[in-house]
Amino acid sequence: MKAVITGGAGFIGSTLADRLVDRGDDVLVVDDLSSGQESNLDAARAAAGDRLRLEVCDIRDERTTGVIANHQPDVVFHLAAQADVRVSVADPALDAAINVLGTIRVLEGARQAGAAKVVFAASGGTLYGEPDASALPLRETQERNPGSPYGVSKMTGIDYLDCYQRLHGQDYAALALANVFGPRQDPHGEAGVVAIFAGRLLAGEPCTVFGTGEQTRDFVYVTDVADAFVRAGDRGSGVMNIGTGVETSVNTLYRAMAAAAGGPPDPVLAAARPGELDRSALDSSRAREQLDWSPQVDLQTGVQAVIDWSRRPD
Repeated sequence: MKAVITGGAGFIGSTLADRLVDRGDDVLVVDDLSSGQESNLDAARAAAGDRLRLEVCDIRDERTTGVIANHQPDVVFHLAAQADVRVSVADPALDAAINVLGTIRVLEGARQAGAAKVVFAASGGTLYGEPDASALPLRETQERNPGSPYGVSKMTGIDYLDCYQRLHGQDYAALALANVFGPRQDPHGEAGVVAIFAGRLLAGEPCTVFGTGEQTRDFVYVTDVADAFVRAGDRGSGVMNIGTGVETSVNTLYRAMAAAAGGPPDPVLAAARPGELDRSALDSSRAREQLDWSPQVDLQTGVQAVIDWSRRPD
């Protein structure tokens, strides 16, 4: 199979590239390397040889459409995004340019190539907003009510996917991801809290928790997420949540990581940040039914893997 991965030098995208290369696919990675790193593709390149190619390109650039179309992919995995809620609040125009205009460029490339399917990285945490806690873990039938420009841009991406399906018959799967963590996540970029805590704990620096620390997240490991993308390229359609369904508080996460990495038992507390959710967890029953997918890596195992990876020599 021929595949395109936008954002393929990021920590999720490069893990997906590993999986696709391992099964023999011909993979084009499209990435501007603003947050992804070319070194994340070293393992895939070593395994793939000339079956993996990197095109350095900003998805906002109209050139993106031609780059994708020329590869003639069977499936396009669209992961490239502006993924920081705080950036979206501070600069919503930038967020929309990358996440809305960029998505249109990618969809046009897939359409021109005659790709059978687009698999889109949506955001489960921000897509549904802040529903009543009794609705947790959230299903895909939950009303979409994003509370940040980032969430709005991801919701708009799904709307465009649906529109392209109706206009052009192009199938899609939108994976609404919980809080993804794992090796290769950059603690200095648009990182999740696990990568940030690991980097600071191992550097002997204090970790900051915003708000009370009792806010919850659904932490899902990166190899499980890559597995969901691979499966979605072959089967299933529409919006599917990808998470564990388990709520873990930031305080609980910190204590577990501090114990594993060797650090102070309590973090530094700071004021809550605007646009962030209080509680989040996703019901992945639809992914289980359509993709035969379920998470395999528990939080403690995943946290230890991140710490071990973060300890590696540069």
